[in-house]
Amino acid sequence: MTSAETKFSTQFGRPRSAAPQVLRLALRELRSGISGFYVFIACVALGVMVITAVGALTDSLRRGFEEHGELLLGGDVVLSRAHRPAEPEEREWLEARGRVAEMATMRTMARRVDGQDQALVELKGVDGAYPLVGSVTLQDGADFTDAIHTKRGAVVAPILLERLGVKVGDNISLGSISVPITGVVDDEPDSLTDNLTYGPRVFVSLDKMLETGLVQLGSLIRWRYALKIADGRASDEQLAEFRDQLATALPEHGFSVRDRRDPSPRITRSIDRLREFLTLLGLTALLVGGVGVANAVATFIDRRRKVIATFKSLGATSGMILGVFLTQVMLIAAIGVLIGLVLGFLVPVAANAVYGDALPVRISVVISPWSIVSAATYGFLVALVFTLWPLGRAELVRAGVLFRDEVAPEQMRPRSRVIVLTVAAIAALVLLAVLSSESRWIAIYFCLGLTAVFALFTGLGKLIAGLARRAPRSRIPEIALAIGNLGGPGGLTRSTVLSLGAGLSLLVAVALTDHSMVRELTTHLPESSPTYFVLDIRRDDAARFRELVDRVAPGSEIRDAPMLRGRLVQLGGRPVDQIRPPPEAQWVLSGDRGLTYSETVPEGSRIVAGEWWPQNYDGEPLVSFEAELAGHLGIGLGDTVTVNVLGRNITARIANLREVQWESLAINFVMVFSPNALRAAPHNLLATITLPPTADLTKDAELARAISNTFPSVTAIRVKDAIDAFSEVFEKVMTSVRAAGSITLLAGALVLAGALATAQRRRIKQAVILKTLGAVRRRILLSHFVEYAVLAAAVAAVAALLGTVAAWVVVTQVMEIDFTFSSTAVAGALGLALLLVMGFGGFGTWQVLRAPAVPYLRSD
Repeated sequence: MTSAETKFSTQFGRPRSAAPQVLRLALRELRSGISGFYVFIACVALGVMVITAVGALTDSLRRGFEEHGELLLGGDVVLSRAHRPAEPEEREWLEARGRVAEMATMRTMARRVDGQDQALVELKGVDGAYPLVGSVTLQDGADFTDAIHTKRGAVVAPILLERLGVKVGDNISLGSISVPITGVVDDEPDSLTDNLTYGPRVFVSLDKMLETGLVQLGSLIRWRYALKIADGRASDEQLAEFRDQLATALPEHGFSVRDRRDPSPRITRSIDRLREFLTLLGLTALLVGGVGVANAVATFIDRRRKVIATFKSLGATSGMILGVFLTQVMLIAAIGVLIGLVLGFLVPVAANAVYGDALPVRISVVISPWSIVSAATYGFLVALVFTLWPLGRAELVRAGVLFRDEVAPEQMRPRSRVIVLTVAAIAALVLLAVLSSESRWIAIYFCLGLTAVFALFTGLGKLIAGLARRAPRSRIPEIALAIGNLGGPGGLTRSTVLSLGAGLSLLVAVALTDHSMVRELTTHLPESSPTYFVLDIRRDDAARFRELVDRVAPGSEIRDAPMLRGRLVQLGGRPVDQIRPPPEAQWVLSGDRGLTYSETVPEGSRIVAGEWWPQNYDGEPLVSFEAELAGHLGIGLGDTVTVNVLGRNITARIANLREVQWESLAINFVMVFSPNALRAAPHNLLATITLPPTADLTKDAELARAISNTFPSVTAIRVKDAIDAFSEVFEKVMTSVRAAGSITLLAGALVLAGALATAQRRRIKQAVILKTLGAVRRRILLSHFVEYAVLAAAVAAVAALLGTVAAWVVVTQVMEIDFTFSSTAVAGALGLALLLVMGFGGFGTWQVLRAPAVPYLRSD
C-alpha cells in the first residue's frame, strides 16, 4: 500500500484487505437509506417480475401436466394411429400388459332430423372400459355409461344444442342413422390431449359409431388405445420399459405413443414457445427500465460528489471508489431483484386462486431453480450494464471538480477496464438470451433489433437536444424557455426519448402485426380461396359428388386429391426420434401427417429442385418434399423417406423439392408421392369447392345441406368457420403478447417518472428564479407544456415509423402474409405517448410550481 492508501485504510480502524473494506464502506453509505433509488428498484423489479412470472407460470403448468398426466391422457400410456384399429394380435399384446380402453375419433356432420340445419362435430366412440382414469361428468348428474351404452344414445356438448336448436330427448342424424340425445357433457377428462378440434364433442358407444356407416376403409378416423400398466402410478422406468417392449414386439405398429410424463406434446411445446417469447418481452421491459437505472445512478453520483472528493483526499484509489459505489448499487439492485422474484412468484398463485377452475389443469404452484436463476441473472446483468458507465466516469473526476457545487457535466470516457466489463456484461446478457431460447436465431434477431432501437432513440435524443441548443431564441418567452429546457444539460430529452420510444415501438409493432394477422385470417383470403374443404369422399362416390355440386351450385369449381394419413418413421435412413430439428419443423415429426399422390405438380406448388415423375410412372416409389421443411430436417434430393401407412412401412426416394404457397388454400401436402407408392392403399378423397362469385349465403347453406343429406359420411368444413376457430386461439395468444408489451411501456413510464424526479431539483430552482423575476404560473406551465408536447410528438412519430417497419418485416418476411397498415394502432401509440408524457410532465410541473421559494433562495 502507498502511504495515502494506508492513511485511508486506517481512518476507519486497523488496516484491512481491500474487498472487506469496500463492502464495509458500501454498507456504511447505505445507512442513510435508499432515497433516490426507488425508481431504480422499481425498474429492476418490474422486469424481473415479468421474467419470473412467465417462468413460474409455465413451470407450474408443466408440473400440473406432469402430475395430472395420467388423468389428462386417460391412462399411463396412449397409442394412436389413423385409419386402422388395432389388429387382434396387437390388442392381445396390449391387454397382456394392463387394462385397455378403445376410442375412435373423427370429424363429421351432425344434422337435425328434418334436414334444416347441421354442424361440424368431433365424434368420439368409446368402449365400456372408457375412461380408465377419471370420469365423464354430465349435466344434471346423469350417468355417462347409462347414457351411451344402456340407452344407446349420444352425449353432446352444450353448444351443439344451441347450434342445432335441439334438446335432450331429441334425435340427431349421424351418418346414416338417427341417434337420441341422452345427455349433455360437463367435463371430459382427456379432452386436452386430443388434437385441435373444430366442432363440439359428441360421444357415442363404439358399437353405435359403427352403425352410422362412417367407419370405412380410408376414412379419416383416429383410433386410440389407453393403457393402464400399473395399479398405482406407473414409474418412469416402467414407461421406458413399455416403449422398448413395444418397439421389439411390434416393430411396424405405426402407433404414435404418449405417456403421462408429457400427455400433450403439442400443448407443452406451445407453452415453451410462449414462455420464450414473453421472456424476451420481459427482457425488453428490463432493458427499457435500465435507462431509469442509469439515471438513478447518475443522480446518486451527483449527490455523492463531496463524499467521493473526501475519499480521494484521504488517499482512496479510483478502483476502490468504483468498488465501493458499485457494491452499493448492486446491493440496491439485489433489493429490486428480490422484490421482482417475490412478485413474479405470486402471479401463478393469484392465477390459480382466481382462474384455477378455468385453467386446463389445477396447477401446483412451483418454480424451477433455473427460472429463479435466469430471472435474477437478467436483473443483475441489466443493472450492471447500465451502472458501470456512469460509475466508471465518476471515478475519473478530479477531487477539485467534485467539490464545486454546480458544474457543467464533463464528457469523458471511463477507463478501459470499465469499458471491457461493460462489454462483457452485454455479451453475457445476449448469450443468456440466446442460449436459453430454443429458437436461437429469433433470439439473435431480437437482440440485434433491440440494439438498433436503443441506438436509434439514443441518437434521436441527442439530435433533439442538439437542435434545441442551436435553435434561434424565440421572442415568445414560453417557447424560448421550452427550447432551452430541451437542450439543457439536465433536461428530460434523452431519458424521455429513449425510454418511451422503445416501449411505444414495441406496442406499435405488436398492434400492427396483430391487425395484419387478423385481417389476413378474416377478410384478406386469396381471391381464389375455396368455400369448403370436403373430407372422406369415397372414391366410388366421386362422380356422384361432382354431379350434385354442379346441379345445386352451377359454376362451382371442384378440385380433389387422394387423402391418407401416415406417420414418419425415418428420414434419410435415420429414425425420426434421433432427429432434432429446429422448433419450426418439429411438428412434421409429431404424430400423423396428411399424405397424397399425384401424377402432376399440385396447384400452388413450384418445383425448385429435381424433376417431377413422368406420367404412368411405375418404378421405385418417389416422393416430393416441401423445400423449406426439407432444409430444416436436413434432407435433400436422393434421400429416402419412410412413412407408416395402415401399419405398413413405405420407403420412397426424394425426387424433387417444392415451394408451396400455403396461403393460396389450395390442396397441398408436405409430402406428395408418386401414384404407384400409395394408389393401392385404401383411402378416400379430399376436395375443395369454390362457389361462383354470384353465389350468396343462401346458396352456400343449400349446398351444405345437399351434401350432408346425400352423402352422410362426408364432412364439409366451411373455410371461414375453420379460420374463425383458429382466430379464437390466436386472440388468446395475442392478448398475452399485448399484456407483455404493455409491461414494457410501463417500464418506460417508470423511467420517465424517475427522469422527472431527477430533474425536479433543477426545475424547482429554475421556477423559483423565474417567479422571483416576475413570471406567473401560467407562463411557466405553458413553457413546460410546449416542452412535453415536442417530446411526445417526436417520440410517437419515430416510434410509429419504427414499429411499422418492424411489423412489416415480421409479417411479410417471417409470416409471409400481406401487411396491412392500421391508422388506429398508430393513433393509439400517439395517444399513449401524449397521455404518458403530459400526465407525468403535468404532475412534475405541479410539484415544481407548489415548491416554496424562500428555502431554495437561502440555500443558494
